Order: sequence, then structure tokens, then C-alpha cells
Amino acid sequence: MTTFDKREEGFEKKFALDEEQKFKAEARRNRLLGLWAAEQLGITGDAATAYAKEVVAADFEEAGDTDVLRKVAGDFKAKGVAIGEPQIRAKMDELMAAAVAQVKAGS
Repeated sequence: MTTFDKREEGFEKKFALDEEQKFKAEARRNRLLGLWAAEQLGITGDAATAYAKEVVAADFEEAGDTDVLRKVAGDFKAKGVAIGEPQIRAKMDELMAAAVAQVKAGS
């Protein structure tokens, strides 16, 4: 194996690790968002955990996080919670930073 091949393999491994960490961080962010949204909706206990799982699952509907935003915003609107998309997006950004830190810390 040449030096170039070793270097290429190293870059491929790093890319795969970065993508895995990104996926884990997004899933964790969505779970945290789901728990926060459940609190706003007055959902507690096992029902809050189940709702958080629904939010995580919503992320698989389409690429990007618009699907997650749409789910939470729709649920808020249906229940009369006065939190709009800009506030939800801000919370998503805040929780993404926390999720990235948690994933990097290995927790």
C-alpha cells in the first residue's frame, strides 16, 4: 500500500466517523427537541418519551430537518401552543450544540 493509499484510507475513515457522529448528534437533538416540545404540550412521563421518539422518526421523512420542524410546529398549532417556527428553529440550534457536545463526550 502506497503512502497515498494510506492517506486516502485515513480520510475515508475520518469522513465515516464524522458522518456517524453527525447522525448521532442529529438524532440526539431531535430526541431532546421532542422532550422539550412534549413539555410545552403538557405531555409527561412515558407519553413524553413516546412523543420524543415520534419526533426522531419524523426526521426520516425527507432530507434535512424541515420535517422535524414541521411536525413540532404542527403539533404546537393543533394544541394552541403559541410557539412559532422561528422559536422552534432557535431551540433546534441550541439543542444541536448540546447534542454535539454530548456525542463528542461519549455520553
